[in-house]
Order: sequence, then structure tokens, then C-alpha cells
Amino acid sequence: MVTRKSHNHDTIFVIVEIIDDVCILNGLNIRLVADSPIDDLEIFDDSKDVEEENEFLERIKPVSLDRNDYFYLPGKILHIDGDKDYLNRCLKYYNDMNIWAMGILESEDKIASRIQDLIHEYNPNIVVITGHDAYYKKRGCMDDLQFYKNSKYFIDAIKEARKVESSHEKLIIIAGGCQSNYEELIKAGANFASSPKRINIHALDPAIIASKLSLSDITKDIDLKGILETTKYGPSGIGGIKTKGTMYVGYPR
Repeated sequence: MVTRKSHNHDTIFVIVEIIDDVCILNGLNIRLVADSPIDDLEIFDDSKDVEEENEFLERIKPVSLDRNDYFYLPGKILHIDGDKDYLNRCLKYYNDMNIWAMGILESEDKIASRIQDLIHEYNPNIVVITGHDAYYKKRGCMDDLQFYKNSKYFIDAIKEARKVESSHEKLIIIAGGCQSNYEELIKAGANFASSPKRINIHALDPAIIASKLSLSDITKDIDLKGILETTKYGPSGIGGIKTKGTMYVGYPR
């Protein structure tokens, strides 16, 4: 684990590859890819950040359902991710929550070409479209898609998914990565998207939203603000529209 001196040690990274004297970095907990010369890196050993992350993970632990009388059928999740490590973390989280989820590893620019087939194959209630993104604010206006790394690919994928199911209630879409163009993702048909304030999001944030929706009663409106507040950075990182949950509740057990 390392941090970058030139960025005032603002993000914790893991070195995933070294090419000559340049290190390719993945955010430890943030959906961020970067590169850095070796001499700009410093070994990370600050226990404060570790404690803060542990507190967050403790806060999003599974809640137990009342299983004395009722049985539950949570919504199924199709999670498509451009990053293998983050995908595996999200799948573990779903598993801990006792939610059925299918994980697909696919580069952001290829998701649109596969998503219809994947929806037909797995018939999910919730689709997560995520991976890496970035807003290059030094290059131009926030409203211009050309200044985003992968937002246009996420938008294309959302539009393809909506060709299969246009209803926001019958198919819930959660889309985006760090600093994605939130407004355009929502306009394209996403129920939830990042990032309203163009900030980085936690690796688990899309999975947290998906899990909350999977475990929310299908007959009731979700607590929109409450669900967003469970993510790492709240509504600054992810926003969305009010909808109903996807979980059926049955009786008797």
C-alpha cells in the first residue's frame, strides 16, 4: 500500500504493475486507476485511515431479517464491472448479504455490446454497470462528455439495457464510477448514478445501493435519502430517483 507525495498522500493505492520506473496503481478502496513514478510513492502506514475504513465496513454490515414467520425473495443482481478486484469485493459483499448476484468482468467500452444478452440470460431485477471513470476538469466543461474517461460507455450501456426493459420499476439500473457524469447517466435511464459532485466513490458503493434495493420490499417506496447516506460519501458520490424495492415477502415460512 502506497500514497503519492505529489498529491499530498490523499489516496491509498496498491501497486498492481511496474513498467520501467512507473507504477500502475489501483485505489485500495476508491474506484481509481493512476500511474506514478516510483520516487513519488511512499509506503502507507497510517492506522487512522485503516480505522476509518473499518468503521465504514462495520456500518454496512448485513441486517438480519425477521425469519420467525416470513420468508424473503430478494431481487437478483447482475453486476458488470471493469475491474476484477473491485468486482470480487462486491461479489463477496453480496454473498455476505445472502443475495443472488452474477458478476461479469468486462471493460467499460465493451459493456454496451454485451448487456442485452446478459440481461436476457440472467433476468435480473437490478443491473450494476460500473468500473473506472474520471472527469478531466482541466481540459474542459463538466457538461461535455468528451472530458470523461468512460461516462459515454456507461451511457451507451444504459441505453442498450433500456431497450430490453424501459420501466425503471421492472429493471433498476445503477451506473457509473469515480467522477462520472451523473446527470447524463440519469437522463440515459439509470435509477442511480455517480457522481453528483464529481468525486471519487468507494469500491463497494454500487454494491451497497444494489443490496439495499434487493432487500427492500417490492410494495413500498424506498427511503431514498437513507439509502444514499449508507454509501461512503452520501449524495455527493451517488444520487438517484425514488423507486420501489425488489424483494418479495412471503408467509408462512
